[in-house]
Amino acid sequence: MDAQTFFDALTKHYSEDLPFVVYSRPVDSKIKCWLQNDDAYYTTNTFTESGFVFSPFNLDEKSILIPSDNSTHLSIKVEMLDVEMPANKTTTEPDSQSHIKLVTEAIKTIEDSDLSKVVLSRCKTETIQDDPITVFKRLFNTYKNAMVYCWYHPKVGLWLGATPELLLKVEGKQLTTISLAGTKPYNKNNEVQWSAKELEEQQIVTDYITEQIKPYVQSIKTSNIETVRAGQLLHLKTRITARLDHKDSRLEDIILALHPTPAVCGFPKTIAKAFILNNEDYNREFYTGFLGELNLKSTNTRNINRRNVENNAYGVVKTQSNFYVNLRCMQIQSNKALIYVGGGITKASEPQNEWNETVEKTKTMLKVL
Repeated sequence: MDAQTFFDALTKHYSEDLPFVVYSRPVDSKIKCWLQNDDAYYTTNTFTESGFVFSPFNLDEKSILIPSDNSTHLSIKVEMLDVEMPANKTTTEPDSQSHIKLVTEAIKTIEDSDLSKVVLSRCKTETIQDDPITVFKRLFNTYKNAMVYCWYHPKVGLWLGATPELLLKVEGKQLTTISLAGTKPYNKNNEVQWSAKELEEQQIVTDYITEQIKPYVQSIKTSNIETVRAGQLLHLKTRITARLDHKDSRLEDIILALHPTPAVCGFPKTIAKAFILNNEDYNREFYTGFLGELNLKSTNTRNINRRNVENNAYGVVKTQSNFYVNLRCMQIQSNKALIYVGGGITKASEPQNEWNETVEKTKTMLKVL
């Protein structure tokens, strides 16, 4: 299938007001599309089904499922898509005082309580004229090191994003996750210098993740901290791998242990989440939730010598799940784009700097509008 046929089928499906997801993971140049065969509203709370899951920040709300066996699956492999990038757009930020006030209140709470870190966010509204499939194409061309997606359900809405953060990957018994924290603008002429505040924030996330998965895994390994680029931003990243401990280690338990991570919520999780729900003046919905492939079957042959056809018949079937944290995202409502951004607050935070960081993060989505 060529790209034109692929996107014609997607456009037709969208015009019929039916659910779909089109996405590309950062592991290759493959674009996948799931076209749900009806407009039914499927959900999951056990994560035992097979499909594509779209989960909110607050798991007390519904996780939405596009079932694998009730969808038409399309895919193409392409390096770049034929789409024009928009001209530089003049944009204005809303008044910063309300966010600065919220950050100031969080710092005071951290100083006076057991809260160590809380991630606070805001929503910026932009007028747009582009159709979402065009925006997805621009995301694909621009952010090769991210999970880029466009997700739609007529009973929920339309979301697009380019997220660099893996929540978790499970392939057979192998578990992989990352801790990602700290943000600086990318400058090709300057070597990045990370502050003590940013290194502390990164260590909080890493320590939290390893503690949370301990009951379900063995042989936990953490990589050295590295600096990674996501578009025009830089982050600190640590890779964490482990082996699932036994057959009773359910995916649901691991998801509940990890989500939401300190990178999108805070630490301790219960206190941070309560602060967010009580003090942010809007509902995050699917921002800082997660999305991705749930319990898909993959077959790997044991023998790498393709000429040995007999041994190739003995393939290993593994169940695989890949979930990404829904960062750098926006929701489309009529001709408005609601762009969601946030940042981690610790006792070392400076409120004005935290505001400036969110302004930098809006550029990820603004660049493709």
